[in-house]
Amino acid sequence: MIEGVTRIIGKHQGYRGLPLRDEMINCTVNGDATPVMVSAWVPTPEELERLNAGASVHLRVLGTAHPPVILDVGDVPA
Repeated sequence: MIEGVTRIIGKHQGYRGLPLRDEMINCTVNGDATPVMVSAWVPTPEELERLNAGASVHLRVLGTAHPPVILDVGDVPA
């Protein structure tokens, strides 16, 4: 669950449901107030071990057309 969740998508399609936070960003391509959907991934201890050992993060996009995406690191939890 991402902090500040505004909606959950995909549940009615048979998926577990993806909690999202809707935001606006300033994008160098699409301009000011570009809408984005932010989700959070919290790695398991096993995944953290693999990441610390040099494994990469993989992003899978369903389908055959790849939309623009941004992958970054969130803030440290309070």
